[in-house]
Amino acid sequence: MVSTSVASIRWLASPTSASWVQQAISRPMEVLIDHAHCERKAARSAVQLMFRYLCEPGLGEVLSPLAREELEHFEQVLALLKARGRYLEPLPSPGYGGFLAKHIRKGEPLRMLDSFLVAGLIEARSHERMALLAEHSPEQDLKDLYGSLLLSEARHFGLYWVLCEQRWDRSVIVPRLEELAQVEVQALTGELENPEDVRMHSVGVESR
Repeated sequence: MVSTSVASIRWLASPTSASWVQQAISRPMEVLIDHAHCERKAARSAVQLMFRYLCEPGLGEVLSPLAREELEHFEQVLALLKARGRYLEPLPSPGYGGFLAKHIRKGEPLRMLDSFLVAGLIEARSHERMALLAEHSPEQDLKDLYGSLLLSEARHFGLYWVLCEQRWDRSVIVPRLEELAQVEVQALTGELENPEDVRMHSVGVESR
């Protein structure tokens, strides 16, 4: 039986389910290809935030290195795909990121706060699921890859928290984080209809 106790992440309102872990390790190439897309999107998100808030003090110094590191991870995943005789392929998105984006408020500075918190939640979920894959994957090269990325992913969601703390009081941050964490669980609630549709952020959380 698959245990999900390895990765309890404070930001997340509900842990990933054992069924997701089983689905993911049963379809490793789909998850690996999707992981490459996730790293690419994470780099893009950091760059977009940096340019949206171009004159925001202290933002570029944090987000520029983060974007570079995400691209380094992208290259690591591409290298493993190539070693396995595959390359980046288009995959249908599970809609996770889009669902979260719809809950980002429009007006500033609340848009900035929500953007940081959503980015942090995505990083937190990625960290949690990579930890589960590092523990449960039966293939050593995958265990090694996911394990090697864990510290960076943990640092990334910590960086978004720090960006929030530098700009807002915790009495503002925490209630909104709790609201968005519930939205994040909604995005992952449900049953996967087709096994080939498993993704890094496909449905699969424990019921509350």
